[in-house]
Amino acid sequence: MSTNVLVVDDDPKITRMLKRALSFEGYSVETASDGASGLEAVKQQEPDLVILDILMPGVDGIEVCRRIRGEGDTPILLLTAKDEVGDRVAGLDSGADDYVVKPFALEELLARVRALLRRREPVGRELLRYADLVLDSAERRVQRSDREISLSATEFALLQHFMRHPRRVLPRESILNTIWGPEFVRPTNVVDVYIGYLRSKLEAEGEPRLLHTVRGAGYVLRER
Repeated sequence: MSTNVLVVDDDPKITRMLKRALSFEGYSVETASDGASGLEAVKQQEPDLVILDILMPGVDGIEVCRRIRGEGDTPILLLTAKDEVGDRVAGLDSGADDYVVKPFALEELLARVRALLRRREPVGRELLRYADLVLDSAERRVQRSDREISLSATEFALLQHFMRHPRRVLPRESILNTIWGPEFVRPTNVVDVYIGYLRSKLEAEGEPRLLHTVRGAGYVLRER
């Protein structure tokens, strides 16, 4: 069975280019030209992944992302403008899993699509505990003490990786290979960016830091 990808963008050049490239990679691709039709397409076909532009007339990508996430955990890859950091943050806060900045290299976008789809592959149940953190892979739930933490698929996979290797310093390159895959376009600061996202959610109520930077070496999950 082919993997279904929905591309939602009001730029016909981008939708045509992505449909051609993704179809060549073996995906079944549908397109939508605005947020409202994108939401309707999600209801009709339940795609395996959504590629979503933020800046669209009418219902913008942030609202589309929020509504999709309210109905399920379909992976969402945002297409964002180069200088709009606030939009990227808002998109990730609304439930997106990853983003690509326009103009983007097609190879990078395809690598991120493959990485997001890999994280959706079923695995056996795993219950991980460290300090006051609990991660349940079957229910895709994370708790710190009694507080439930909502994570994107990328953030969940990253935290799961750290919780499988507590107190071990993990180099950036190793993290990048494990979570995003060896084909991911280099150089990139994506590991540092997502560590920042994880920290902000794990420490949202002033909890002590568990994800620490080891200068020149990488990151480690440990209590002080």
